[in-house]
Amino acid sequence: MKTHSTKINSKAKTSAKDVVKFDLDIANPATLTKAQKAELAAIASQSDASINHADIPPLADAFWQTALRNPFYKPTKQSTTVRVDSDVLHWLKSDGKGYQTRINTILRNAMVRELA
Repeated sequence: MKTHSTKINSKAKTSAKDVVKFDLDIANPATLTKAQKAELAAIASQSDASINHADIPPLADAFWQTALRNPFYKPTKQSTTVRVDSDVLHWLKSDGKGYQTRINTILRNAMVRELA
């Protein structure tokens, strides 16, 4: 069972009332009530065009300037074998421990640039 904490107000000082804690057993999720199932079915049956977005202000560029990556996001790791030139590997290892993390960072930055 995992315990998750969520900070409600990220700009104010954290106090006990600002933190929500709950236990989540992923193997045994809570059962939805009939009312919850009916509500989800009603929402799922709506078309995207029927959703009223009038109360949601558009996000300006300034918002994205200060936006933070989801602090709970942690991509899964997958073991692989990669053949690289000896001099490249020597360069990566020259900064000491953590060369695999540096490889991942370099590859992730290249992926993000290509996808942008």
